Amino acid sequence: MSTSDTAPATNPVQRKDDATRRAELASMRRVATGLLVVAGVIFLIARLLEVTYPWMGYVRATAEASLVGGTADWFAVTALFRRPMGLPIPHTAIIPTQKDRIGRILGGFVQNHFLARDVLSAKLRSMRLAERIARWMSDPVHAERLARHVAVGVAQAVKNMPEGEVRELIRESAVARLQHMQLAPVLGNVLSAATKDDRHQQLLDEALVLVRVAVSKNRELIREKIREESPWWVPPVVDEVFHQRVIDGAERMIEEVYADRAHPLRRQFDAAFDNFVERLRHSPEMIARTEQWKDNLLEHPMVNEFAASLWDRTRRAAEKFSAEPKADILHPIERGIMGVGESMLANEARLAELDDFLTNFIAGVLEQHRHEVGDLIADTVKQWDPKLASDRIELAVGRDLQFIRLNGTLVGGLAGLLIYVLSQLGGRP
Repeated sequence: MSTSDTAPATNPVQRKDDATRRAELASMRRVATGLLVVAGVIFLIARLLEVTYPWMGYVRATAEASLVGGTADWFAVTALFRRPMGLPIPHTAIIPTQKDRIGRILGGFVQNHFLARDVLSAKLRSMRLAERIARWMSDPVHAERLARHVAVGVAQAVKNMPEGEVRELIRESAVARLQHMQLAPVLGNVLSAATKDDRHQQLLDEALVLVRVAVSKNRELIREKIREESPWWVPPVVDEVFHQRVIDGAERMIEEVYADRAHPLRRQFDAAFDNFVERLRHSPEMIARTEQWKDNLLEHPMVNEFAASLWDRTRRAAEKFSAEPKADILHPIERGIMGVGESMLANEARLAELDDFLTNFIAGVLEQHRHEVGDLIADTVKQWDPKLASDRIELAVGRDLQFIRLNGTLVGGLAGLLIYVLSQLGGRP
């Protein structure tokens, strides 16, 4: 059984519409048939009285023509959907018997006259699709809904990805990019940027602080080292004095370098730093050494662990978001969507460009596949049950077709009256 067979039983709204149409069709049939019966009764009465009352000839001629016209139009309308009175008259029941051909004609008509590129382009341009899209995106309600769909869709896609393949892809992507990049010149450029405004001196300041703290916390360890390295014959009191002078001298020098931005040691640090940056950029030996260090690092299990941990965190976040989307994550996406819409509305040239793109794209796709649309219509009609298809079409247009019967009866009567009058006038001496 086709889909069309079951549709009326599964759609209450459609069932009500069909019942209404069927009642209206039956009512118009009764009116048209009733008028035809009235014409027949009048014809019989006028025919009997015409001998006594000659003027009844006019009534008889009118009723006779009405009867002929109404009967002819009844035959024509009925022949569209069924065989009149069940008689096997040729070229009747046109819709049930010619259903497949009608479907092909309808499909060809749609694809040639509705899906032509100029027709589609004109309609699409009149719709102002770009402006509609921009206004839709600018609406906070729509932006929130779209942001939620986008975020949830991405989260679901991430959650359903195969873990092993994604981890390997992350690792291979990172390794491949690093393998094709010389690390030493990049480090040199980064460190060179740090020398602007003497920002690299902050590194020296931090190092001085660390050294000062280390000296302060390790006084006893330094004392022990001095004692171990001193000759046996040096008195302990001399070691203590030497130790104190070393500690005091180191702390004093650290404070001087830290406080004096023009200290010679800072200038030496500048020279050493610049030399190191230059070697990173241009020294083949330094570049080769850095590449060896990079290769060793990439082979370390830590790289695999990093890729696995990165994917695990991403997947857990996706699972958590899929279960309960957070508004604070959606807000930036919403603002971005609304911003795009507002930006488009403020730029007529951009709207026109987008309209042109959408029009050409949609019209091109529809025109390219219009033959498939025509085939779809033809195949769909072909699958319909002949009786059901005839019934459906009659419900859709049958009420209007009954007016043809009414008009045929009335116009036929007037034509008959006119012919009879002209014949009477022509027959007078």
